[in-house]
Amino acid sequence: MQTLTRRALNRATLERQLLLRRADLTPLQAIEHLVGLQAQTPHTWYVGLWTRLTECRPEDIGALLTQRRAVRIALMRSTIHFVSASDALALRPLVQPALDRDLFTNHTHGRSMRGLDTAELVAAGRGLLDEQPRTPGELGRLLAQRWPDRNPASLAYAVRNLLPVVQTPPRGVWGASGQPVHAPLESWVGAPLRTDQPIDQMLLRYLAAFGPATVRDAQTWCGLTRLAEVLDRLRPRLATFRDENGVELFDLPDAPRPDPQVSAPARYLYDFDNLLLSHHDRSRVVTDGLRQQNFAPHGSVPRLVLLDGFTAATWTFATARGAASLTVHPFEPLSAADREALTTEGGELLDLLAPKASHEIRFATPT
Repeated sequence: MQTLTRRALNRATLERQLLLRRADLTPLQAIEHLVGLQAQTPHTWYVGLWTRLTECRPEDIGALLTQRRAVRIALMRSTIHFVSASDALALRPLVQPALDRDLFTNHTHGRSMRGLDTAELVAAGRGLLDEQPRTPGELGRLLAQRWPDRNPASLAYAVRNLLPVVQTPPRGVWGASGQPVHAPLESWVGAPLRTDQPIDQMLLRYLAAFGPATVRDAQTWCGLTRLAEVLDRLRPRLATFRDENGVELFDLPDAPRPDPQVSAPARYLYDFDNLLLSHHDRSRVVTDGLRQQNFAPHGSVPRLVLLDGFTAATWTFATARGAASLTVHPFEPLSAADREALTTEGGELLDLLAPKASHEIRFATPT
């Protein structure tokens, strides 16, 4: 069985993630290829599309939300993802076990679920949200009238996990703001959930966007367990490899696996980029320089920079009095060529983030 080196895995993953070269796709085509973008922040995920596409107009992406062609909904790993409406309808039933587990084992909300008739709770929540979209706070207060001995926030969180609900605009629309407001997915997009979609197809799509990957990688991506039996069932349709530690990797036979020596451009990633959250073994992208930063596990999530395909720095953005600055915080000293590449790419990023401000790019001392 062929062994794929760390660098070979890096280049294959960058190619699938549209990070080896920008893709001539629409935002809708891109999120369907990527099986969604993690998007629990209102706007930072727009950078995830900008860094992957040849043309990226934030207003076009926001229009997908207002036109209900795409939604922000809890999916993989029980986190909010930006996905097409059709993918939301197909994927949510498949990943529901992960949302169930998150709810009942959640340190904050799990205790409030003990002894509760969750089917009755979901029916009550659906009724309230069918009347009108509501914030979690409002929904929790109304549900607490029926279950006064339960934490209102936990009741609302349970509905969010057990009932497919979307965060409605203007939340998530570029240049707009608003509290999280939930509406039932099916009524919002005007179509029923798809319960005829096999999990096999979801895993094939995962490999197309993130492969080659191990069983544990796939489980990390979606939050589901017992995927070894699914991938074993798919084995006749797949190619198999080993990583440098001898762990078996699965992939689509005809998926691109570029020459490991092909160059990779400088890229600015957003704080919850799927590239960094969708494998159990992140060494195909993550460097010792990042590990040595010792970021707080529950603190702010860093926005990372890729150089030669691997994590090499973080970046921060600030505005003040009509001026916008982007600061690169490298893990090691940068070459002149890397500084030039990051300056060029950073200038275009500032055009996205602050088109009307004056721009400055800074390089901090390596940490």
